Amino acid sequence: MTSTHPAVTDTGIRPRPGRWIALTVLVLAVLLVAVDATVLGLATPFLSEDLKPSGTQLLWIGDIYSFVIAGLLVSMGSLGDRIGRKKLLLTGAVAFGGVSVLNAYASTPEMMIVARALLGVAGATLMPATLALIRNLFHDPRERSLAIGIWGAMASAGAAVGPVVGGFLLEHFWWGSVFLINLPVMAVLVLVGIRTLPESKNPAPGPWDLLSVALSLVGVVGVVYAIKEAAAHGAAWDVAVVAVAGVAALYWFVRRQLTLPAPLLDVRLFHHRGFSGAVLADLLTILGLSGLVFFLSQFLQLVQGRGPLEAGVAELPAAIGAVVTGLLAGRAARRFSVRAVVAGGLAAIGVPLAVMTGLSASTGYPVLGAVLLLVGAGAGFSFTVTADVILSSVPKEQAGSASAVSETAYELGAALGIALLGSVVTGVYRDFATPPGIPEATAAQAHQSLGGAVDAAATLPGPAGADLLTAAQGAFVEGLRLASGLGAAVLLATAVAAWFLLRGQKLDDGVEH
Repeated sequence: MTSTHPAVTDTGIRPRPGRWIALTVLVLAVLLVAVDATVLGLATPFLSEDLKPSGTQLLWIGDIYSFVIAGLLVSMGSLGDRIGRKKLLLTGAVAFGGVSVLNAYASTPEMMIVARALLGVAGATLMPATLALIRNLFHDPRERSLAIGIWGAMASAGAAVGPVVGGFLLEHFWWGSVFLINLPVMAVLVLVGIRTLPESKNPAPGPWDLLSVALSLVGVVGVVYAIKEAAAHGAAWDVAVVAVAGVAALYWFVRRQLTLPAPLLDVRLFHHRGFSGAVLADLLTILGLSGLVFFLSQFLQLVQGRGPLEAGVAELPAAIGAVVTGLLAGRAARRFSVRAVVAGGLAAIGVPLAVMTGLSASTGYPVLGAVLLLVGAGAGFSFTVTADVILSSVPKEQAGSASAVSETAYELGAALGIALLGSVVTGVYRDFATPPGIPEATAAQAHQSLGGAVDAAATLPGPAGADLLTAAQGAFVEGLRLASGLGAAVLLATAVAAWFLLRGQKLDDGVEH
């Protein structure tokens, strides 16, 4: 049992008073970023109706936020190590609140894409700072495991509570309100954070290399964009050019880090098998999960006819599973082993995803609820332990960079998952056979997105509208089944890989000096 009182430890290190209050501020930041990522999925049908985005624009609205975060996390984590993590966190919080207003009042698909990209820039300042500050607040590894468990549990809870809060707002206000809820949360975060958070940074950080910042952003966004476009529209020369440019930028980035006296990211960290295994587990877990999460809200609303609030509540078992296992993960990893908990967690996500290959429009909620509960439980075990392994593998001075690697894997996995699995769903959906007698313009609208099909069906008389909607819903479910099968294959393969990569890996037990 870990004490929360500032008694002197066996090594003479006095735990920081107020560290648990400070943790609540960090949890608030991560809660907000997680809520923002999932609430958009629930608002998609309303946003589609208002802004009329094409299918491709809708995917960009969904994943540009993750693209930009993934491209900037390493740079922002390194910046926090240099200028101070508290300063970066609070500055990012103010920016996040301001840009949320721009998202709420976007009036065109293009404006919405730009607003989401800017929100990604602000979000990139928040995530690595929260995890790095935990590393510096908690010197006792068991306390730190519990703190990371709470941090991870709240991230998962935010991902599932977001739809409930969003559902309530969408039933009473317009879709922009799901972004305006960020403002009061950010105000509390800044006011409390100024008083309770300690400043921490690398005492000898070296300069912030702007060329490395540009290379990491161009490399990550270029590669992810190329994968997304190739999956959605097939290979083309312009996509190949972007892919080559992205790979070249990443190669140059790695070579540059090896020569800089104070690199943005110490790529030698990847020589540590536990570090590499944990990062890979994070990346592929989210890749397998994200397609399901992104499209499940649409399935619950547009296929099964649930209201936004009901759909949000229906996704709560994932949060419950993640919160419970996130809090138990550190203890379980010490009692059994890191590899058993991570591999078991990954398998616990893969198996229910495989069950989703039997999904149909009439699938009952007990099956969906059980799937979500198991997925959440598996994610809680896996993410908490991998985050702990990543943070424990590096010196405190590099906590921001290591946290950024962890978060980059998470966000890159989300972007790739939505791009690849989302493109599978979209590709299957667009090929559905239009029932006879449907006007060409109406059929074209229906093939853009499922939300477009619902709107198009509403304009047709009698059986024609019902036939069109049934065909569109059937194609969407078929795409979701295929994406779930691919996700399951990725997760189960990752579970096997984690078992070998994390062999012999242990969580720390000794208190740090």
